[in-house]
Amino acid sequence: MKRFNGQIALVTGASSGIGMAFAEKLAANGADLILTARSTNKLNELGNRLSAQYQIQVKTIAIDLSQPGSAQSLFRETKKENLSVDLLVNNAGFGKWGSFLEFDSQVYHEMLHLNINSVVELTQLFLPNMLSNQSGGIINVASTAAFLPVPYAAVYSASKSFVLYFSEALHGEYYKKGINVLALCPGGTKSNFASVANQKKTISTDQYETPEVVAENGLNAFLKNKPYVVSGTKNYLTTIIPRLLSRRRVIHISGDAWKKMI
Repeated sequence: MKRFNGQIALVTGASSGIGMAFAEKLAANGADLILTARSTNKLNELGNRLSAQYQIQVKTIAIDLSQPGSAQSLFRETKKENLSVDLLVNNAGFGKWGSFLEFDSQVYHEMLHLNINSVVELTQLFLPNMLSNQSGGIINVASTAAFLPVPYAAVYSASKSFVLYFSEALHGEYYKKGINVLALCPGGTKSNFASVANQKKTISTDQYETPEVVAENGLNAFLKNKPYVVSGTKNYLTTIIPRLLSRRRVIHISGDAWKKMI
């Protein structure tokens, strides 16, 4: 049985990594798709492949959600096409690793707009229709970095902490109304995230999860109406350990670990 048959799923950041894996998994489970990312060519290539392979409808919308007004533009485009979104996957996001003063304010502005503002705005825009139908849901991609302060990734970890608590709070508001809101918290993932994040040192990714595993874990948790899920047992353990130590100790250990990667 296809778990999302007849539904429409909107996936942001769909052209690579976890977003592409979500698109693939949802298509295989019968969902029609709205895919967004910045790259028109990558989106069209993915959309054409999924449409042909799974016999579904795919709408691609190239848009940069780090820019003001982009969420409203995306919403207007879906309304113009009379597309009613059943599942919103807020996956688009990026981070920068390095000393806080290494990056200028424009980088942080775009990061915060994409990681936080667009998540809030898209949720606010698409949630009312889900409530009218008394069904649907939202998956917000956070991170294991949401569970602790991360020196050398201060703004990124703080933004993902927002996504985690925002998602859990909305879960508490709407789970009795037929809407599930899930925070998906992956750890290290085999994608291009690290290169975008300014990682300068080569580290082993052998223990990293694939985007496909992360997306599957997210969808399974969503269908179980969980408020959050950490993808992978080892990653889950990394979120537990900080609770056993003093805040100062956690900050120092976290900083030492992340400094080795930049």
